Amino acid sequence: MDVPFVRAKVGDRYVVEQLKATGWRIGGEGSGHILHLDHASTGDGIVASLLVLQAILQSGKSLAEFAFGMETFLQVLINVRLTSDNADEIMASESVILAVKGAEAVLADNGRVLLRKSGTEPSNRVMVESNNYEVTQA
Repeated sequence: MDVPFVRAKVGDRYVVEQLKATGWRIGGEGSGHILHLDHASTGDGIVASLLVLQAILQSGKSLAEFAFGMETFLQVLINVRLTSDNADEIMASESVILAVKGAEAVLADNGRVLLRKSGTEPSNRVMVESNNYEVTQA
């Protein structure tokens, strides 16, 4: 579709860095945050929803027309609280790597696992998405 694309590390601050470096105004983040620098410097659900509503109104299409063909995935997010600053060490541990590989094998092409260190608190974020409720919850 010839849409320019740049990959950033996970987290609003990294998306903002890339937006500023490229001179772009809008970007997104793996957790679903949408950033639009004309309105806010962090992901904001209200701003994102208002921008979607604006696009729908300007197009003259219905929300159903916009959403046609979009597959929704169920999402579970768990915050694992840490007692020390060893988030990177934990995520690099063999047991965590094996657990993620096992979950990815179960999900196959029907979901994903995202692990990341929180940028705002002493915790690691574990997010699982799938098109199957039971698999996502497991």
